[in-house]
Amino acid sequence: MDQLSETAVHAIAALADQGMVDIKVIDTPTDVPGLPADVPLLVDPKSGKATSLKPIIDEWRLKPVRKAGTARVLTLESLVDLVNRHKTEHSVIFADTDWKKPSLTAVIDYHDKQNGGPADNGKHRVHYEFPLSDSWNAWMGINGEALPQVEFAEFIEDHIADLAAPDTMEEEDWRHKFSFRVAFPNELVSLSRGLQVFSETKVKNVVNLQSGAAQINFEEEHKDANGNKLDVPGMFILSIPPFFRGEPARIPVRLRYRQSAGKLFWICQLYRPDIYVTEQVIRDMERAGSDTSLPTFQGAPEMQG
Repeated sequence: MDQLSETAVHAIAALADQGMVDIKVIDTPTDVPGLPADVPLLVDPKSGKATSLKPIIDEWRLKPVRKAGTARVLTLESLVDLVNRHKTEHSVIFADTDWKKPSLTAVIDYHDKQNGGPADNGKHRVHYEFPLSDSWNAWMGINGEALPQVEFAEFIEDHIADLAAPDTMEEEDWRHKFSFRVAFPNELVSLSRGLQVFSETKVKNVVNLQSGAAQINFEEEHKDANGNKLDVPGMFILSIPPFFRGEPARIPVRLRYRQSAGKLFWICQLYRPDIYVTEQVIRDMERAGSDTSLPTFQGAPEMQG
C-alpha cells in the first residue's frame, strides 16, 4: 500500500477510535477466484449501514492497481519490443486477417494458460494496425478505374520502379490461366510512351490476336518508332510492399482497355490483392510469435480492451 493510501486508512482508523465509524474486516470465501483474502468495510454505528473503503483508498492512490490500456505502435518491430518488455507466461497475440483492415493485438494479461486456470482482465494490450505503403495506396487508388490515355501513361511513368519482370514460371502460369502474355517492364513503359504519341487521336480499330496480345490502330499519320500499331499485353507484374517498411510482394495486374467515342480508356485490375495482404499478415503474425515466444491466433480476444 502506498503512503497516501496508508494515510487515508489511518485517518479512518482515527475516526473509528473516536466511535464515529466502525471498521469491519470480512473474510472472503477461499474458493471464489479474483477476490482478496479479506474486505474492509466502514459501518455506521447508528444505522448499521456498511460502506466499502475501496473508493476512499483509491482516491489517494498514486499508482493503478494493475496495468491497463492499449499501446498503439507504428511498426512490427515496436510491437515485438514492447511485448517483450511486458509479457507474462500467459500473454498471447491475436491477428485480424481482414485484408482491408488487418492488425495484430497482443493481450498481455490474458487468461491463465493452464486448463481451467483463473481468468484475467485482458485490459493491457499492444496493438499494431498494418500501415499501407504509398505504392500500395497508389495502385489501389486506380484499381478498376478507367483512365484516359494521357493519365494512364503518366501514371506508368511515375511508377516505373514498381514494375517487375515475370519469371519463366509466372509467364507460363498466367498465359495458361488467362491465354495472354505478361509484359516486361520495358514493354509497359514503351506502351505508355507510345500512348502519349496518340493522346489526341481516334481509335480506328482494336484487334485481338490468338497469341493473347492485342494491337490498336490509330487514325493519325504520326507514328512512333514501331509504327502506328501498339502491341498490348494482358498482364504485368508489380513488386511492391503492401505495408509501410514491409516486404515486397509480387502482384499480377490485369491490363484492359475500353473504346468509347473513338478514344481509349485503360483499366488496371490487381489480381486477388486480398491474398497477398493476408499472406503477409500471417507471416508477420508468425514472426511476432517467434520473436516474442508467444502463441498466436487468428481472430480477436473475447473480452473488450
